[in-house]
Order: sequence, then structure tokens, then C-alpha cells
Amino acid sequence: MFQQKTSLPASLVAASLLISCGGLSGLPAKDSWPAWRGDVSGSGVVTAETSLPLDWGAEKNVKWRVPLPERGNSTPIVHGGKVFVTQAIDSEKFRGLMCFDRANGKLLWKKGMTYSKPERTHRTNPYCSASPATDGEHVYVSFGSAGVACYDFSGEQQWHRNLGAIDHEWGNSTSPVLYKDLCIQYHGPGKGAHLVGLDKKTGKTVWKFEEPAWKPGKRTDGFRGSGDGVIGSFSTPIIVRTGGRDELIMSFPMELKAFDPQTGKELWHCEGLNPLVYTSPVFGDGTVVALGGYHGNSIAVKTGGEGNVTDRRLWQEVRHNGGIGSGVVKDGHLYYHNSSGIVYCLAIESGKTLWEERLPGRGKSWGSFILSGDRVYTLSQSGETVVFKATPQKFESITRSTIGETTNSSLIVSEGEIFIRTHEALWCIAGKES
Repeated sequence: MFQQKTSLPASLVAASLLISCGGLSGLPAKDSWPAWRGDVSGSGVVTAETSLPLDWGAEKNVKWRVPLPERGNSTPIVHGGKVFVTQAIDSEKFRGLMCFDRANGKLLWKKGMTYSKPERTHRTNPYCSASPATDGEHVYVSFGSAGVACYDFSGEQQWHRNLGAIDHEWGNSTSPVLYKDLCIQYHGPGKGAHLVGLDKKTGKTVWKFEEPAWKPGKRTDGFRGSGDGVIGSFSTPIIVRTGGRDELIMSFPMELKAFDPQTGKELWHCEGLNPLVYTSPVFGDGTVVALGGYHGNSIAVKTGGEGNVTDRRLWQEVRHNGGIGSGVVKDGHLYYHNSSGIVYCLAIESGKTLWEERLPGRGKSWGSFILSGDRVYTLSQSGETVVFKATPQKFESITRSTIGETTNSSLIVSEGEIFIRTHEALWCIAGKES
């Protein structure tokens, strides 16, 4: 159910889109990777980077490597001279944020909180799996059941919100999204899951959407499974500009929904997903594609609609091949992979798979793709990065590089450097394009 908590000030309504984290251009600033997938549109696309490294190893083209206290799945973010990464330390019941100097990897500060109450998660999904987000002045982070917090660049906590416990057998991982004066967070999955818009300055609730409880009687997709593990969303919402308005789009169990990000009012919804969703929606050419998890359903729908747009969706694929990581869009084609390391090229308009290929090497992956020019970068769980060409004709591998450490994270880029978080360390890769 939608709840409007406060009236938005006129200054917020009139604010320019460009003051949001990365704006809605789909491109982060050259010295910045300010959020998971780089920007509010969740595109994973960079064009300011013209000379990314193509070849590296554990002792080749490594600018620095710094050990991390424990394993973790979150992806770092970068702004200016600082690198931020979330980190849990089980022995200390600690959930926190670490800030490093991007020039040399030196730890500048580590701040956070203790949370000693029981919280379920999967053994492969450590706490603090959500990535931070920054607007260049403050850093916003979700600590799961421990709430959402805001820190300044010196590490001083500005506010903290307790949004209630999250109870799901596979844990949680959704990252915050910044829009104008709001920090938008999906607090789920599980009972009581909700999407909320928080005031960036105070943490107070501006609007809240309560996710409807999923009912078994609605099951129409033929999906088999039992237990709450096959129900829930781990998706991070995206914000896109379409038809003269902004749309906040989120993959929920069973359906894709769009909201006015400023007020939380629902704009449209499209049915056809399955009860389990890992990936974030991807947007291109006025179309959103949402993939279900574990051979779930995939759908595509044009943005800009009103109400129930299910009968106007472009296509639905039942028992499809979606995975955990999110893909990238180039020239009307979606490039993505499943968790077993098979990469696909799909035509967005028709839903037709043009080719599929197993990634070279040990290609199993939870990470998401990034796109630089016509090159797609994908990081596997074994620490191997494969770069391949974004072309609908055939799969064409360009290079393979490995650092030999386990990771469930995604790589990010800034000013020609690549940052990789593994279960052991944080890496900065720097080297000329090959």
C-alpha cells in the first residue's frame, strides 16, 4: 500500500535532475562511480573511460591491493580521491562502511554499528551485501536489519534509520538509490518488505510503498519450489527518464512496477515475473527488461504507461535463463549471463536470443556486467575477468585476466582504473589499454 508521509517542499519539486547522483544521463562523472552499477539508471555503462586496462594479473598492472577484514559480496563505489566499501565483521557483530584513499589504498576510516539480534542469511551471502551510494557530500548505506545510515566524507554519522528487521533465509542485498533530495531504499525481501523514500538530510520517511504479500493462489508460471527462499526480490530499483517524466522501476515478486520517484505514487505495473528476482531491471530504447531468478520468467515492457500494462508488454519468456548479475544494453541488444557462466545476447524488441556461449575459464558468476564502448567486462567467482565484444553476430572473446581470489562482487571503473572487491582484499588495477 502506498503511503505519502509528508509534503515535499517546492524547492525539491523545482530542483534540477542534474543534482542527483550522476543525474539521469546514465553516465557517472569520469572520477566517480557513485553507486552500484554506476548511476541511478543502473546501466553499468561508461563512455568517459577510453583506456581501460585489458590485461592484468595478481602481480601485473596492480596499483595496490589492501586486505579486507572478512569476506563480502558488495561492490565498491568511488568519488574523487576516495573508495567506499561496506563490510561486516561477524566476530564483532559489526556492520559498517570503510573509506580508502584511492591513490594508495590506505584505510582512512571505518565507521558503523553493532547489531547483535539474529538475522537469517545464506552462507554465501554475508551481511552488508548492499553497495553504498554517494552524492559527493555524503555516503548512504543499507545495513539490512540494522537499518539505513548516512555518513559525511569524514566518517561522521549524520543520521540512522531503523526500518525494522528483514527476515529471509537468503538474506538481503538491495542498494540505495539517490534521487534529488531522497535516498530510496528497498527494505526486503520477506514479510513487511517495503520501498521507501527517505529525506537525504534527516532520514525521515517522505513516502512508503508496502509490498503486497505474495499469495500461492496467484501462481501461474509453472515454477516449482518450496520455502521462502524461492520468494522475494533482491533487485535494486532504477530511475529512468521517459516521456517527459522520471520513473522509478522495481522488480517485485510476480510483477514489475513503476513509481513517481518524488512521491512514491504507482504509475504502472506489468505482471508476468516469477516469485524470485535477483537482477535489477535494465533499460534501453524506451523498454525495460526484467529477468526472473532460477529459470524464472522474463518480461519486456515499454515505459511511460499507466495502470496495468500487462496486456501491452512486448514479450514474456517462461522458464527463461536469468541469473543473479544484471546485464548491459547496447544498440537494442541485452547482454547478460546466468550464474553458471553462460552469456546471452538478446534482442530487446522481440525477446529472441541471438546467441549464447559459455564464458572461457571458470565462468560461474554473481557479478554484473559493465560496458565500455563495444566491450563488455564480466567478473567470475574465481576472480577471472573476461572481456568480450558487444555484437549481436556472435560471441567474440577479447581477453582474460585473473587475480586468483574468490569474489561475488562486480568490478567498477574510474579514471582508467578498475576496482575489484574479493573475499580477501580490495584491488585497484591500473594499466594502459592493450
